[in-house]
Amino acid sequence: MYNALIILATFVGMEGVAWCAHKFLMHGFLWNLHEDHHKKNPTSFFEKNDYFFVIFAAPGIACLAIGTFYEPLHWLMFIGTGITIYGFAYFMVHDIFIHQRFKILRNSDSFYFRAIRRAHKMHHKHLDKEEGECFGMLWVPLKYFIEALKRNKIHA
Repeated sequence: MYNALIILATFVGMEGVAWCAHKFLMHGFLWNLHEDHHKKNPTSFFEKNDYFFVIFAAPGIACLAIGTFYEPLHWLMFIGTGITIYGFAYFMVHDIFIHQRFKILRNSDSFYFRAIRRAHKMHHKHLDKEEGECFGMLWVPLKYFIEALKRNKIHA
């Protein structure tokens, strides 16, 4: 049970880490890697922004390795598991669902997914590094969830 709580707490905490990394690093001094995500080259599947998958996977891999092979720090394996699960969820929501880099999950129509997609669309309306909004991925400002729920009621 304790290990499951570590995984869950890490997963939830990763949303805060992702928000801070997105706002202060990706829209800060690492903008040169993130910029092509906002100013997409339509002829290229890959972006410099994709390096962030490697950058953000490294702590999870390190925690998994250390926790697996060094018994006194076994709990790090569960932190690494939480980071990895969050990374997978981020990939599924951001790259597959929102940006449709792979043509699956196109017709998902829950209020949650509509809110996430709308908030991300608002984030991408800003093409430059400054004046961004909605830096989260799995939890966005409440107004987008309320807007999506109202739309649900209208179309019900």
